[in-house]
Amino acid sequence: MASWFFERLGEWDGDIALVWKNEKTTYAALQNLTAFWRAEFQRRHIEPGEVVGIEGSFSPNACAVLLALIGLGAVAVPLTPLMQTHRETFLQIAEAKLCVLFDADDQPSFLEFDRSVENPLTQQLKRREHPGLVIFSSGSTGAPKAILHDFALILDKFQKRRQRKTTLTFLLFDHIGGVDTLLNTFANGGTVVTLPSRQPEVVAQAIADHQVHTLPTSPTFLKLFLMSGVWENHDLSSLKVIAYGTEPMPESTLAQLHEIFPKITLVQTYGMSELGVLRSKSKDSASLWLKFSGEGFETKVVDRILWVKAKTAMLGYLNASDLFDAEGWLNTQDEVEVDGEYLRILGRASDLINVGGQKVYPAEVENHLLQMENVKDVAVFGKPNPMMGQMVAARFSLLTPEPLAAFKVRMNAFCRGRLANYQIPRWVELSEADQFGHRFKKLRHE
Repeated sequence: MASWFFERLGEWDGDIALVWKNEKTTYAALQNLTAFWRAEFQRRHIEPGEVVGIEGSFSPNACAVLLALIGLGAVAVPLTPLMQTHRETFLQIAEAKLCVLFDADDQPSFLEFDRSVENPLTQQLKRREHPGLVIFSSGSTGAPKAILHDFALILDKFQKRRQRKTTLTFLLFDHIGGVDTLLNTFANGGTVVTLPSRQPEVVAQAIADHQVHTLPTSPTFLKLFLMSGVWENHDLSSLKVIAYGTEPMPESTLAQLHEIFPKITLVQTYGMSELGVLRSKSKDSASLWLKFSGEGFETKVVDRILWVKAKTAMLGYLNASDLFDAEGWLNTQDEVEVDGEYLRILGRASDLINVGGQKVYPAEVENHLLQMENVKDVAVFGKPNPMMGQMVAARFSLLTPEPLAAFKVRMNAFCRGRLANYQIPRWVELSEADQFGHRFKKLRHE
């Protein structure tokens, strides 16, 4: 399966494919590990089309298992220890026959199940004789959904040779963006640098130590990175590209990034677990406007909502009805502004707050509130209101403690002249908890 991909890996035998815990794995060593795991799966009677879970991170063995399953034409289900409370449910939904668990030292253990593939979507993939990928949605708006992809179609977009570079794996092993980063880097002979944690100091040190070229991350992390000041203590001169996505970028954060790192190209990315990562280009480093390349997909805007038709789109959900229309278009539920060939992502329609018929975009309000003194972070969301339908609510994390009553007075004074009256938060909470989840994505709920 995907013979071109494995042939290409053989072009860089002596070069470094992966840095994990500061240990370097060459492409030759990675291919040897992949061959070992392929033989192991054959010994365990894993057939093409059968499902195998992988719980771990971007360790040498976990990466080799992923590649071995692609080569076998099996279906891979990447998981992380952060989601281990859901492991049993996820593996059952995916109909996994085997799960390989990797500990902190990259040593494996195994869970075996007496299961066969019954889901019609997985059976359809098996008939194609293509490898598969199952990604679970974050479940922020309900129970997680199991998204089945044809791995051969995902790999196809990497056939065109692109820049060879060293890239940090900030996005997780079970995230479509993390898988995209890994395969894109390997397909071009680059080096993947992994992280023991995603604290700003650790990220800055890894960039400096391993001469990282590209950092794919989230706006929430970049805000924390700027606030930490660690960038002043490390040589980040190798860093040429910061690619941000997964949520709207606050304009104030982007402006600060551009001011501090004027020589770094800031690129907005766009993707969904259901679609994969679409190729896009920012208008410029200081702009929130982007355009899509159109490679392997089409886009259209209907009533300000972005629709996408993509070659790399999922086959469907294993445990839910899919979202495609009869012509294969997917409603992303992202509301956008349009300026010629460029779009500006305003946020998910489901996140919009309706105050007496007026639309409030949480990211827009957050952008202003983040500029207040003593504000570390803020999450804006809607709360029911008997008169207006909804009201704007805001949960703040502060740098130093402040009485709530005094903070509200200061916040209202700050908002006057910056926000419309209906955009100003009417319900305010101060919290010591982080306003983001383990994926460094804003949590907009109570």
